[in-house]
Amino acid sequence: MSQETNPYLRDAVLTASPEQLQLMLYDGAIRFTRLGMKGIEDQNWEQCFNGFSRAQQIVLELLNALNHDVDRELCSRMAGIYNFIYRKLVEACSLRDLTPAQDAVGLLEYQRETWVLLIERLKQEHGGAAAAEPARGPRSEPADGDLAPAGYGTLCVEG
Repeated sequence: MSQETNPYLRDAVLTASPEQLQLMLYDGAIRFTRLGMKGIEDQNWEQCFNGFSRAQQIVLELLNALNHDVDRELCSRMAGIYNFIYRKLVEACSLRDLTPAQDAVGLLEYQRETWVLLIERLKQEHGGAAAAEPARGPRSEPADGDLAPAGYGTLCVEG
């Protein structure tokens, strides 16, 4: 099965700073978790599986990207959060239950907001030199047919 690469996405990923890449991962995980939740609501089990599976892959990438050499205690805490989110995504998919998915997306949104605040602080400390103009959206419910709340990107992670 061949997958065509979106040249705009490829360029965005290749030119993004590490901070922006992390933000893109959070956006993708939120988007795909919402896609899985929509699959449950519509009883579209393929969409449910695909959404949650892709969100799980992104969370695993976040987990594997932790650098324990820099701050072991912080990475251990983050690993615990990512493991919890991963387990909630697996539970939501296997039980076809919205409650664990809501727990997972709530934590992902919180982590994303925290990451945006960190990017802004780094930007201030480095006089605007730090990359990122993060889309900072309100924590609102998506509009009909939209899978991501306002301000969240629609990054499509193929994999």
